[in-house]
Formats: sequence, C-alpha cells, structure tokens
Amino acid sequence: MKQKTLAKSVSLSGIGLHTGKKVTLTFLPANPNTGFVFKRVDLPGEPEIPALTKYVTRTQRSTVLEKDGVEVHTSEHVLAALTGLDYDNAIIEINASEPPIMDGSAIAFVHALQEAGIKEQEEERDVYEVVEPIHFKDEKTGSEIIVLPAEQYELSVLVDFGTNVLGTQNATLNHLGDFARDIADARTFSFLHEIETLLDNGLIKGGDLNNAIVYVDKDLSESTMSKLKKAFNRDDIEVTPNGILNNLELKYSNEAARHKLLDVIGDLSLVGTRFKGRIIACKPGHYVNTEFAKLMHRKIKEERRKGVPRIDIYAEPLMDTMKIMEMLPHRPPFLLIDKILELSGTHVVGLKNVTMNESYFIGHFPGAPVMPGVLQVEAMAQTGGILVLSTVPDPENYLTFFMKMDNVRFKHQVNPGDTLIFNCELITPIRRGICHMRATAFVGERLVSEAELMAQIVKTK
Repeated sequence: MKQKTLAKSVSLSGIGLHTGKKVTLTFLPANPNTGFVFKRVDLPGEPEIPALTKYVTRTQRSTVLEKDGVEVHTSEHVLAALTGLDYDNAIIEINASEPPIMDGSAIAFVHALQEAGIKEQEEERDVYEVVEPIHFKDEKTGSEIIVLPAEQYELSVLVDFGTNVLGTQNATLNHLGDFARDIADARTFSFLHEIETLLDNGLIKGGDLNNAIVYVDKDLSESTMSKLKKAFNRDDIEVTPNGILNNLELKYSNEAARHKLLDVIGDLSLVGTRFKGRIIACKPGHYVNTEFAKLMHRKIKEERRKGVPRIDIYAEPLMDTMKIMEMLPHRPPFLLIDKILELSGTHVVGLKNVTMNESYFIGHFPGAPVMPGVLQVEAMAQTGGILVLSTVPDPENYLTFFMKMDNVRFKHQVNPGDTLIFNCELITPIRRGICHMRATAFVGERLVSEAELMAQIVKTK
C-alpha cells in the first residue's frame, strides 16, 4: 500500500477549549515519510513538533506534546481524524498552543480533510504486523490495553467510571473506513465535579454546552449552578432525565465509549508506524493510551533493529524445496533450506524446519543435540544464494561460492523442533555477480545467529 497525503491545503477556525481564544488550524500536504507534524506558526521560527511518543509530556485531560519548550495541547482529535481517514503525512499549522475544540469531536477536522482530498504518494507505507499479544496495564487504575494479531486495524473499547449516571459502555470499530461515519462525531465528555475544578482553576474558557457532554455525578448546589450559568452564559441550566446537562442531546447511547475509542486512535497514532492488529482497551485514558503507544514503539524499534521478519510461515511459499533445487545446486543432506517466503531485489526470507532426523545430530552432540553454528551460516548463505541467483536468467548454470564472512555471532542454541527463519538483506547492490549481505537467523523473535556474508556466483556452462 502506498503512503497518502492531502491533495491540497485546507483551513478551519474555532475556539480553544482551555484558552478561549480563536484558533486557526491548517492541514497541509507533506512529503513521504514525514508523518504528522504540528507547526506553531504563531511563534518565532515556526517551530515544529512531530506527533511521536517521545514528545508526550502530560496526559491530564488531554495529550500534550512538547519539543524544546514549545507545546501543543489536545492533539488527539486532530490525529484521530488524520488516522481515521487513512493519511500518512501531513503538516498541521496552528497559531496557538491548542487546536480549536469545535464541537468536542473530530467531525469538523474530518470534513476539512475530506474537502482537501487524498493524494497517493510513490513510497510504500510502513506497516507493522502484530504476531503476538502486546499488553500494558496501569496497576493503579486498572486501565489496560492489549493488541492481538488481526488482518487489519480494529478496536474495541470498554468504559467504566464506576458511576451510575454513565454506567458501563463499549464501542467497536471493525474497519478504519467506518471511522468518519461511526466514530468521528462522538463528542468529548466530562463529569460535573471535573467541570467545577476546571472552572475554579480558570480553565475551560472556550467550553460551552455544545462541545462537551457533562454527566452530573453529584447534586447541583446553588453555588455550582451559579458558576455554570456564568461560565456558559445561560440562565436555564438544568439536568435532563438521562443525567446530563441540558441543551445537548446524545448522538448515541454509547457516545462516551465512542469518544474514548476516538481518543485511542489519536493517541496510538503517536507510535509513528501503522500496524495491523486488534486493540482491546479497558477503561482507556490518555495516560494508558500513550504508555501503550510508547511500549509498541519500543517493540517495533527493537524488532527492526534485530531484523525480525514479519511473515506468516504457514502461507503459501514463493518457493518450496523442489523449486529451490531448480535454482540451487545443493542437494540433501546438504540442502539446508525448506522454503523461500519472501524475495525482492534487495532481500530474501527463507525457512528451515530443524528435526531430530538431521544426520549431524548423531555426533553433535550425543544426548544434547545442537545445530552446528557453521551449518546455520551455510543455511543463511544458501538463502542469500537464492537472492543473487534470482538476478540471472539461467540460475541452473551457476554455482555460488563464499568469499568472506564477517561479524559472525551465535546468540542462542538451535535444537530439534525449532523453525529457523533466515533474513538476508543487501548491504550494497549486486555487482558482477557479487552479493554482500547482512544475514540473520531467528527462532520466533529470538535472534540466534547473524553474520555479514559475501558470495559470488560463477557460471559453469
């Protein structure tokens, strides 16, 4: 899948929730691999803040990003709109410290982005495929998030604040393409006691009864009523039968859960990498969302540093053993790869199932079978041989010879029953039949051996 950005720039204006000041936000197209970047055009030098986990500094009431002392508050609704509409790259210019609150949802940003349109870019989208559960839990609050393997990006959210007025709610998004229709217009919400605290501290200056659902979780005293009338500039403040302040009707019976799901999408975009997986969030909030995003970012970074291939070993292979023998001259018992799973101009991924039937286990070692490290290197070289031989039209007329091995390391034992995955990537382009590659071998996600290999193919006929 290709990366996407805006087809044209688009702007919208509104009031900042906490400042009460007018804010203009402009979405602009961005180059491939830019990601989402906020740009404070109201400050000297127009400093930029990439929307990444490393810049999260606070998560009370909203997700705050900061770089070099410059902040952007309430980033999650804007980021949710960009992610929900399947963008990869955008510059977000704002002339204040926070985007406009609009109606408390992401729908205004969605409409603006839909007006701008989508432009497909040449570069491929980087997608991380979840192959095993990743879990984070906040022991203090009981909030937790887990992501499970799935064919696409899916989310389920459970909300439970322990209050009768809100109760327990859940929301699900089975396909990101449904975000604009089912999630984007769910508005932010708060409890009455939180509103009081914000008002007492001089915050929520841009709030009104049209951009936040206020759940009344306590008796309305005369002093509280007076504060609300003054803050919202209304004389008819009252509680509706469903436990919220008046002048606002719920769009959905589970609007609170849908908005929490919206927040999860926005906060998880801070991972900086798209991923395929099913997210299940129980009592999510900005803190647990961003901590989970940091965990995912670290895991993806570590796996890619190691070079762990993200593949389905049970999928139909590109080459089985018979096809491999049509290209390689090796034969049993010295053919050490069973399948080729991926092959491009710069990399190849192969597989070997290690069984107790391997002849070398007779003497290496009796009673403690361990695959010799030299054979692991040979198997990686044979995998790399497929890569270099795929560049010639008649591979059956060539032999592959080792030229050099560098930085060979053996990390863990390989035993009967293990499935070895070999990943070979070019260090330099193939020239004159010479292949210089970095090769790694994994059992699951554990790196068991690695080496830099150089080999040459020589024509025999």
